[in-house]
Amino acid sequence: MSGKSDPARSLALLWGAHTRPGRSGLTVRSIVEAAMELADAEGLEAAAMRRVAERLGVGTMSLYTHIPGKAELTDLMVDTALGELYADVDEPATRRGGWRDALEFIAERNWNLYQRHPWLLQAVGGRPSLGPNAILKYEAELRALDGIGLSDVQMDSVLTLVLTQVEGVARTQAHLAQTQHTSGLTEEEWWLTAAPMLEKVVDARRFPVASRVGQAAGEQHQASIDPAHAFGFGLARILDGVERLIEAQGGPTRQAQDSADQGE
Repeated sequence: MSGKSDPARSLALLWGAHTRPGRSGLTVRSIVEAAMELADAEGLEAAAMRRVAERLGVGTMSLYTHIPGKAELTDLMVDTALGELYADVDEPATRRGGWRDALEFIAERNWNLYQRHPWLLQAVGGRPSLGPNAILKYEAELRALDGIGLSDVQMDSVLTLVLTQVEGVARTQAHLAQTQHTSGLTEEEWWLTAAPMLEKVVDARRFPVASRVGQAAGEQHQASIDPAHAFGFGLARILDGVERLIEAQGGPTRQAQDSADQGE
């Protein structure tokens, strides 16, 4: 859950009907949509009850008849965003490339979700939001791992590993974007400014490996880090490890999976 919301009250909201209007004509859905628009534009802090009420053209107290406070509103925003991930619960599992293609698809969808709604990085973490879309997400992503030789706990652990990789790199990208906004310099501009001073103070003879590798990576990425590269590289290494785990337990190899897919 987000903030200090009452779990029972929040769950009742998450699983309740969101289209029934109150006396003011507001619905839970319209409030959540307005809050998400504010958060998309300005960050999670902007989705305060007062700001949401102003956006909807109503008094702040009108919102409290539908949603008790910011914590519950944040839970609803998160669950609504998660509903954008998949067309249906079987979409990841029905990828033709088998479990590996399915996990790449899951990672890409979650990555894109963070790009559309960066405020999710502020809202997620700790205890999960247990709304209908969160449960559907978990079901859809686990189905891609079902029946490939992993235990139930391993399925959950593999999914957590992949999603943690996505969230971690997305968080790095968000920090870079914030730093660029605050400094007014792109990564490339910052490095071009810092490079002359670094050449003076960093002795390549003292730090030969750091100098060599740092230069190679900087020239490759034109930045201190390329989040897109880190996302793809890290995901590929994770999936290589998952493949070894599956093979060690007698599950399908990639070659066998590819042959099965071609035979469909």
